[in-house]
Parts: sequence; C-alpha cells; structure tokens
Amino acid sequence: MSLIGKEVQEFKANAFQKGEFLEVSEQNFKGQWSVVCFYPADFTFVCPTELEDLQNQYATLKDLGVEVYSVSTDTHFTHKAWHDHSETIGKIEYIMIGDPSQKISRIFDVLDEEAGLADRGTFIIDPDGVIQTVEINAGGIGRDASTLVNKIKAAQYVRNNPGEVCPAKWQEGGATLKPSLDLVGKI
Repeated sequence: MSLIGKEVQEFKANAFQKGEFLEVSEQNFKGQWSVVCFYPADFTFVCPTELEDLQNQYATLKDLGVEVYSVSTDTHFTHKAWHDHSETIGKIEYIMIGDPSQKISRIFDVLDEEAGLADRGTFIIDPDGVIQTVEINAGGIGRDASTLVNKIKAAQYVRNNPGEVCPAKWQEGGATLKPSLDLVGKI
C-alpha cells in the first residue's frame, strides 16, 4: 500500500545531533518540510557516502525550510560512536535517529525483516506531516541527495499553487501545467 498522502504514524525515538542526545517523534515533522533518509547500518560502505552527500546539501535544504533526519536500526549511541570515529560522519549536522526497535522502519515500510535492517528509503514530508514523495533503492545502489532540492521545490510550489502541477524535469521558475480537459491528448 502506498504511503503517499498518508500522515506519519506516531513514534518516539532517541537521536543524536551535534554532540547531544535528543528525543524525536512524528511531531518533529509538523510545521516544516522534512526529509527522512533511511539507510541499512552505521560503520558500513555505501551508507557513509550517502550521508556525506546529504550533509553536502544540508545548507541548501535548510534554506528551503527543510529539516533532515537520517534513520537506521542502530542505536543513538552507535550514531554517536560513528560520528566520533569517522571523519566523514563527523561532518554531519542533521539529526541521526536510532531505530533499534525497528518501529520507524516498519511505519515507513522500509524494513528488511530477514536482515533486521532498513532499506535505502528517502521520504519528503510536508509541514502537515504528510508523505509527499517516496524513493526506495536496493542496498547496493547509493542515492544522489542533489535530486532532493528540485523535488522539494516542486512539492513546495504545488502546495502553494493549488491547481498547478510540475512536469518532468521541472526547475524553479519553469512552466507548470494546469490540468484540464483542454490539455488531454495535447502534451
């Protein structure tokens, strides 16, 4: 069943950010745009490349009013240890959520039950806490965080301009469409 258009279910979890432990819940996703990025495990191979790439986009995402959350089935203690011992992960400024109970991974339907690890899932959540985009990759396929910027700009545009939609490869300032009978068969 698709998660698009669904509000994120209730959860509470411990997280790590900038040398501090904090508690995070679905309420953190309300009132702002959010990106939630699931990955299989700390101290692995593809995961640090993705998380570093996400950090490289973090300032741009923050400028768009977006908070970023990474999630794995590790604990918040493991996130801290990885942050303290990896030059790459040590750069991360966004929130790293621990999901050892696997509840959040199940809520977002990214849990590989057999492995007990999260798949590579990326979710854009609107300020109402509603999921607007879902991308899930196989374990060996890393993601490109730069694609998030245009997706968020498109999601924000559509939210702020009811009745308009963004076509493929839409860029900020580009032409949009107003779905109507007049357009059927003409695109």
